[in-house]
Amino acid sequence: MGTFSIWHWLVVLVVVLVLFGGGGKISRLMGDFGKGLKSFKKGMKEDEVEDASGGGDEEKKALKSEQVDTASAETKKEEAAKD
Repeated sequence: MGTFSIWHWLVVLVVVLVLFGGGGKISRLMGDFGKGLKSFKKGMKEDEVEDASGGGDEEKKALKSEQVDTASAETKKEEAAKD
């Protein structure tokens, strides 16, 4: 008789959520989650289309030139270490 069962705690939790959270907050929260998920999927599709169309060639060239510069610097260091 001293402790409450799990059902009592669940009823108390629901009452507290309705009083302090309001009935509409949960539905708004889930709606916002859905909008965010939809936006994420749209962004992923745009990236795939951009990659397929060859977009971002300038970025690829810049990245490749950085990799070549790094590789040539490492080669020069190795040659200097051998001498």
